[in-house]
Amino acid sequence: MDPYAALRYKEFNIFLIVRFAMVFAWSMQFIVIEWQVYSLTKDPLSLGIIGLMEVIPAVGMALFAGHIVDQREKRNLLVLCISGFSVISLGLFALSWPGLEDTWAPKTILYSIYALVFLGGFVRSFLGPTIFSLIALIVPKKIYPNAATWSSSTWQMASVLGPALAGFSIGWIGVHWSMCVIFGFSLIALIFLFRIPQKPILNPKIGEPVFQSLKDGLKFVFNSKAIFGALTLDMIAVLFGGAVALLPVYAQDILHVGSEGFGILRAAPAVGASITMLGSTRFPLHRNAGKKLLWAVFAFGICIIVFGLSELFWLSVLALFISGAVDGVSMIIRQTILQIKTPDHMRGRVASVNSIFVGSSNELGAFESGLAAKLMGTVTAVVFGGTMTLLTVGATAVISPSFRRLDLQNDIDEHEKD
Repeated sequence: MDPYAALRYKEFNIFLIVRFAMVFAWSMQFIVIEWQVYSLTKDPLSLGIIGLMEVIPAVGMALFAGHIVDQREKRNLLVLCISGFSVISLGLFALSWPGLEDTWAPKTILYSIYALVFLGGFVRSFLGPTIFSLIALIVPKKIYPNAATWSSSTWQMASVLGPALAGFSIGWIGVHWSMCVIFGFSLIALIFLFRIPQKPILNPKIGEPVFQSLKDGLKFVFNSKAIFGALTLDMIAVLFGGAVALLPVYAQDILHVGSEGFGILRAAPAVGASITMLGSTRFPLHRNAGKKLLWAVFAFGICIIVFGLSELFWLSVLALFISGAVDGVSMIIRQTILQIKTPDHMRGRVASVNSIFVGSSNELGAFESGLAAKLMGTVTAVVFGGTMTLLTVGATAVISPSFRRLDLQNDIDEHEKD
């Protein structure tokens, strides 16, 4: 297969620019918020609450958002999502204004940040399903796997640069102007998005009752062993392996590396994942996908344990880098499964279920890590999470032999014939 097949479509290149700018802005914003909140409170639980504030609306609205995405035009929906993110970024920019702590109580600023993060959860519930659905309207079916790989690679590249710039910009220009940079990237995404024309709605059941629509979407996901198995495995691994949420604690109190070291730690997993994803454009992962996914999540758990126990900066960075590399394998396989096994008219609903299982588990994992750190200490909490990940892999391998045998080559061959 041509490793650059998807890049030969102009609209897909524009889409990648939009996705890069949005993921860059969102990941950078999350890091700046983490730093600001922990600086205000010095409480690891407050970091977990950030994730909880986002995951409540993201999960609560996810299925309804998927229904709406399947019923509406995708480009305009994405315009609304990015516009909503831009408004939230402006609000955070205002809350980080120098000298605001002299007139507002720290708790008032903290609760206002939580409120804007909560609103961002509503935006995110629509963002993921809309992006997932739009890809399928830009490229032909035969190159879905290649498009999914490039889209995921772009996501990871933005996840590398966003946190890294956030860590450095906090030290260079402060939290306030870092928020301004974030707002600027959201505007770039909006400008390029208008270069993609509106797309047709492929759902033959326009006007279908919402609860029937939701029922059909859930039934499809739970009846697909490949989709359900991949989502469940990744969800539990991310839920218990959410050590990234505690990086401000490690940077400030354990490794003592400051905001610059924090940026490096936060970017290390994404660097590893980016290398994996770029390599996968030439060396696809669809053969023996089940076994590869199980081994990748197992290695992820080992890396989390090593990171939790490490008191050396270079070893911590290395462990996070490898965790990102193997997590990249997991992400590529999961996205390939979703793209090739999901019908066009159900993409919004399936992507919404994916956001509940995997996307939102990042925030729930952040809350679990923050709560566990509060109850049992930071290091113990991270090691516990890695151990639970290993146990999850072992249980999945024993309980689901059909998942171990999962191979996607036949599905890909069928799409190439279409």
